[in-house]
Amino acid sequence: MHRLRKPYLLFLGDVKDNLTAKTAFGLRDWCADDVAGEWSLPGCEVTLGLPRLTPQEAQRRGAGSIVVGIAPTGGKLPPHWVAELKAAAESGLDVVSGLHTRLSSFPDLVQAASRSGARLIDVRHNEESYGAASGRKRTGKRVLTVGTDCALGKKYTALALAKNLISRGVAASFRATGQTGIMISGEGIAMDAVIADFVAGAAERLSPDNAPEHWDVIEGQGSLFHPAYAGVTLGLLHGSQPDAIVLCHDPSRRTIDEYPDYPIPDLQVAIDDYLRAGRLTNPAIRCVGLSINSSSLSDAEVEEYFRRLTRDLGLPVCDPVRTGVDELVSALLR
Repeated sequence: MHRLRKPYLLFLGDVKDNLTAKTAFGLRDWCADDVAGEWSLPGCEVTLGLPRLTPQEAQRRGAGSIVVGIAPTGGKLPPHWVAELKAAAESGLDVVSGLHTRLSSFPDLVQAASRSGARLIDVRHNEESYGAASGRKRTGKRVLTVGTDCALGKKYTALALAKNLISRGVAASFRATGQTGIMISGEGIAMDAVIADFVAGAAERLSPDNAPEHWDVIEGQGSLFHPAYAGVTLGLLHGSQPDAIVLCHDPSRRTIDEYPDYPIPDLQVAIDDYLRAGRLTNPAIRCVGLSINSSSLSDAEVEEYFRRLTRDLGLPVCDPVRTGVDELVSALLR
């Protein structure tokens, strides 16, 4: 399991748009106390509104890692960024990346880290091996965010649930399963990089035995209805053995993103299919509500849409950004 040294210096390279820097914005928004500042190259047109620190300044102020805070198309690390990351490693900062390009593929960076003792951490890649799932029932409680599609709010929902539980005095831990979530929490397993046979086993490792009233809030991945990524979703569902699920949905989508031949399922069908699949490892699994990415809706449309879903499905409905997750957590704790 990856474990990262905080605080972070967020590296923006020379990107031109906020969307490409979504990892950095996510870290700023969800773990602000763990972020020391930002650093970028000449020509960068993005800022997080944080103190601008060189790697050397950040290290002197106690930073533990420099994080590549961008997610460019194709997941490649631009070679002209390596010099800055090398300087950061030479100053003693661990270098953390969630891209497909491995940091170890740059010999100069490897040598710099070796000289200073810094670590090169590719969050998306993990050399640790995981065994097959045992299927053993573990102590503690678990809630998993699931979706009708990818990239519609499973991570934000899980983070909001964990934060709300803790604010109520309930013992809870956010369990990260993707690169940005791992950077936010400081540890986790990137499930999309685990060998298929061992995804459920990795999920068991991620959420081990715990105190009876402790909640593991597990970040979902993919979708059971996605033609490419349903496999990781199912493995995570079985290994997590969730006591509860929250279904995440974006009402603006009619088909799976980039797969126009695959329609988004009816929400009741989606809930039923997740519960049916989840009963293999936890017969008592239940759905406690829906989390909606309502960014495409007006305030009036949101009110009407939420009212209709609550009436039709008999479950609480929220948007973690727009309305908070109080009703979901109350349902979870019943």
